[in-house]
Amino acid sequence: MAVSKQALDELAISESEYEAIVERLGREPNHLELGLFGSLWSEHCGYKHSKPLLRLLPSDSPRLMVAPGSENAGVVDIGDGLAVVMKIESHNHPSAIEPYQGAATGVGGIVRDIFAMGAMPIALMNSLRFGSLDDPRNRYLFGGVVAGISAYGNCIGIPNVGGEVCFSDSYSGNPLVNAMCVGILKEGELLSATTGGAGNLLMLVGSDTGRDGIHGASGLASRTFEEERELRPTVQVGNPFMEKSLIEACLEVAKTDHIIGLQDLGAAGLTSASVEAASNGASGIEIDVSLVPRRETEMTPYEVMLSESQERMLVVIKPGHEDAVKAIFDKWDLQSTVIGRATNDGLARIFDGGELQGEPPVRTLTDAPQYRLQGVKAQWLTELQQYDLSALPLPDESPSEVLLRLLASPNIASKEWVYRQYDHQVQTNTVAPPGGDAAVLRVKGTSKGIALSTDGNGRLCYLDPFIGGMIAVAEACRNVSCTGAEPIALTDCLNFGNPEKPETYFQLEQCILGMAEACRALDVPVISGNVSLYNETQGEGIYPTPVIGCLGLLEDVRASVGMGFQNQGDIIVLLGASETESSAASLAGSEYLEISGGLVAGQPTLDIQSEAALQRACRRLVSEGVINSTHDCSEGGLAIALAESCIAGGLGAECGADTPLGTALAMTDKRWDAILFGEAQSRIIVSLPVDSQSALEGICGEEGVDWYRLGSVTDSRLSVAGMIDLQVAELEGVWRSALQEAL
Repeated sequence: MAVSKQALDELAISESEYEAIVERLGREPNHLELGLFGSLWSEHCGYKHSKPLLRLLPSDSPRLMVAPGSENAGVVDIGDGLAVVMKIESHNHPSAIEPYQGAATGVGGIVRDIFAMGAMPIALMNSLRFGSLDDPRNRYLFGGVVAGISAYGNCIGIPNVGGEVCFSDSYSGNPLVNAMCVGILKEGELLSATTGGAGNLLMLVGSDTGRDGIHGASGLASRTFEEERELRPTVQVGNPFMEKSLIEACLEVAKTDHIIGLQDLGAAGLTSASVEAASNGASGIEIDVSLVPRRETEMTPYEVMLSESQERMLVVIKPGHEDAVKAIFDKWDLQSTVIGRATNDGLARIFDGGELQGEPPVRTLTDAPQYRLQGVKAQWLTELQQYDLSALPLPDESPSEVLLRLLASPNIASKEWVYRQYDHQVQTNTVAPPGGDAAVLRVKGTSKGIALSTDGNGRLCYLDPFIGGMIAVAEACRNVSCTGAEPIALTDCLNFGNPEKPETYFQLEQCILGMAEACRALDVPVISGNVSLYNETQGEGIYPTPVIGCLGLLEDVRASVGMGFQNQGDIIVLLGASETESSAASLAGSEYLEISGGLVAGQPTLDIQSEAALQRACRRLVSEGVINSTHDCSEGGLAIALAESCIAGGLGAECGADTPLGTALAMTDKRWDAILFGEAQSRIIVSLPVDSQSALEGICGEEGVDWYRLGSVTDSRLSVAGMIDLQVAELEGVWRSALQEAL
């Protein structure tokens, strides 16, 4: 072998993969060519361990406008000559090293994926995971990530309308930073990442190229962290002001007849952008790296091709139109340089001046090996699933004390400290701001609205990857359905440990299978996404954490409702449970179980057909104007959902102690902790006028959804079945202040 194992390790290429490269080329690759293979065959770009599994996810939809995985983002038709473009991506590893720049450039990268399709970005969301805030390092990571997201998003003028933040020791040292962006596209303006035919010109636009981010795709995102490695140079540095200019300039160019395609330079930089565009265009390329503007001296062709410097786009231009395109970029003070052209020989020829540096075939570069491994269920997982939760003693604390402690948990407490740093009103589309079940935005020029949510629960996926994968999809769609919107598309970010470990591969495979089943039952396709593997630190993997971004469509945005109780005297109804959940089994993987006893155990469950019926009923109740508020029961269970609806509405709620909670409590085998804090799925709390109860009963009957009247909305207290009786002001004070106090 002509290259050392150390050199292969630097590129995350195995010896068998190197032998495959030699066989396909018919020769040994040179240093530059090996770098190209290292990036494009990396897990981050090549999806070696995940692509065979991702094919299991359903993607069929009459709304679908591009095949999943074929472009930078997914696209769905929403009518009125408009489409929504959406994608979620991870920037986990960079954020663990440099949280501010790692998170900021994660936002910049996902935004470029959206406007590269010709769409105007209109909303950002994020899903964040950190270790316990008791650790100073985790507090530093948390603060840096939030600051990076807010600084970049606020500067480029795209509202950050919501998301989620979770904390667990599982993510200590390896935070998850998943960024989602949504854009609006007009009919006929969809762009592709393609070179088109031979002779089209390749223009590089935006920032100068530096040495930041080299080996980001192969060396950082495709293997686990090791203590002795210095990874700081692999983190990119962002410039949001240049990104703002790029957005405006690229969208202006996209509306002309001058260009064939548009592609952003993200992971693997110029290598990935040019080679993937050539692959989409079934062409070859010629690039002269000596023409690439640089901000550092003596950069080698290897460094230029693999640099991940930010705020750069590759524009494919029709011959003879380069001056007109350059004039537009000049107007926006953006540097633009023709660096190559498309060819018809299928080779990726890289020159430095007149000297050829490498010429691997495009098809070989983009044909990364794929691995379908055999997952193994760990013995400890079976033991956790069989844990007898019914044998746990009831807490010494009163139900009111437990409620207050849960409200103070960083996983449940208000995330206002986070989202008040984000501008969620810029562009003036935001109807429902951060803090609710889902964000709602108007689609200007129409009566329509879209609802957006991001959801995932690593604890539940840890306890049962299949059921946890189902629940991730179900909850994301449920939160959108709570606004009245119909879920029409999903984007996913699959965050897992080392897939080469059989137990981790089992988690990955089972989560995807569970997600696929839920997607089919809820009739919603996965249209785009990202896989982030090797999330391990010193051999310890994170919880398996599939994060689901859901897009919902409202035909009339004015019909949407929020989670807060609205009117005193409205009745409060629980939708979706066959009885008030009181079995200890509902405590599986719950926040209560971990907060009260430091325990993550049990067997999560989900009846996906009941979930589908519940969501249909909820959407009908909203669209037909029957209900005034909706809120799903998730972390913290029924009592937390009631408290949150009280706080969000600025009112109090009194849940009648006679039925059904009183009936359930009278049964000797029931547990009050499970009734109040169990996290059984497929439950939504709604409030409605008394005279609308018959309409609710009719819709629920038609959809086969059980419902129970819990009580009524009152003025200032939350009273539940004689067990909890607290002023809403006290609940709100604890809930609003807890996260900031933890910091």
